[in-house]
Amino acid sequence: MSHDPVFQPLMPGQLLARGVSRHLRGHDFVSVEELVPASGLRVDVMALGPKGEIWIVECKSSRADFQADQKWQGYLEWCDRFFWAVGNDFPSELLPAETGLMLADGYDAEIIRMGREMRLSPARRKVMVQKFARHAAIRAQAARDPGFVSAF
Repeated sequence: MSHDPVFQPLMPGQLLARGVSRHLRGHDFVSVEELVPASGLRVDVMALGPKGEIWIVECKSSRADFQADQKWQGYLEWCDRFFWAVGNDFPSELLPAETGLMLADGYDAEIIRMGREMRLSPARRKVMVQKFARHAAIRAQAARDPGFVSAF
């Protein structure tokens, strides 16, 4: 275990997000975590595909975590496909059948069911790609210069 004061172990949902991001990279998707598509919403993983497709993946580590999520339907208008990522022991019958499903752990994931495609409008896609790029750039800068505090 690290003695670095900044080091904090990953929470169960963060481990799922890491496995999802690793898996999606194998499909030529890049991803960011905890992106805010609109006020009051924060997605666990947003992935950008090689053809500009946008997927949102919500990571649920338990039944209680899923049942407490009242906002997931608000994410649908911000992506081309929506997925849940859960562990092997999650009761997947709780998840809506029209949504995608991934089984994940901290190291990888597997797409079990594709979510239905709901193509974004060109204007919405442009907004989301810009948000994705800015979010990724801010995260990269924070990793390079962790002591820097932005005025924004």
